[in-house]
Amino acid sequence: MIGCSCAVCQSTDKRDNRLRSAIWLQSDTTSVVIDTGPDFRYQMLRAKVSRLDAVVYTHGHKDHVAGMDDVRAFNYWQQSSINLYANAQTEEVLRREFQYVFSGIRYPGIPQVDIFSIENKPFFEVGDLLFQPIKVLHYKLEVYGFRVGDFCYVTDANYISPEDLEKIKGCKILVISALRKEKHISHFSLEEAIAVARMAGAEQTYLTHISHQMGLAAEVEQELPEDIHLAYDGLVLDV
Repeated sequence: MIGCSCAVCQSTDKRDNRLRSAIWLQSDTTSVVIDTGPDFRYQMLRAKVSRLDAVVYTHGHKDHVAGMDDVRAFNYWQQSSINLYANAQTEEVLRREFQYVFSGIRYPGIPQVDIFSIENKPFFEVGDLLFQPIKVLHYKLEVYGFRVGDFCYVTDANYISPEDLEKIKGCKILVISALRKEKHISHFSLEEAIAVARMAGAEQTYLTHISHQMGLAAEVEQELPEDIHLAYDGLVLDV
């Protein structure tokens, strides 16, 4: 947190040194990022991502879309446009925030992208990955989580309907946001996220979108059940 001198922000434990929430999915033939926040460029450099087939968006908040411009590097190396998948509200944000990309004047060097709507689609394919959208609420904003096989990713949520909870049930790995221990108007608290994991019956759960208000990772980990963990930058999960 900018300007903060709390124990978490001053910690030397890498688990307490977190950038904006995002995830990279990689199969044998497909490379997909979910969300391009302000840290997107550095995240791609740090993870040594050399190919990107698509970006899938959860919603249009700045901390999830601000880095989209940097897909231009993949345009250059791959000599192709990058597919973006988003609902109508997020597409509107992208077109407004990156007006120069969508103006119709394709001058050299600007990102080359194609947007595909996932509005009201029960499934959509990106390469060999089949995505099932999961609608959740981030206070009053509709946000999309996603299930890919036995893996589920849900961020920026404080409500999941019974219908969409069914889509999560039985997953082997659930990644879900838990901002802090105290209740919040638009994010699950630690207790609420654990409750969702229990209702979903996930084999393993990793908590993401963690605020410094959560506390030191080393201490919080000791308080969690054996099947629930705090996610951290650089965490790799095999499904």
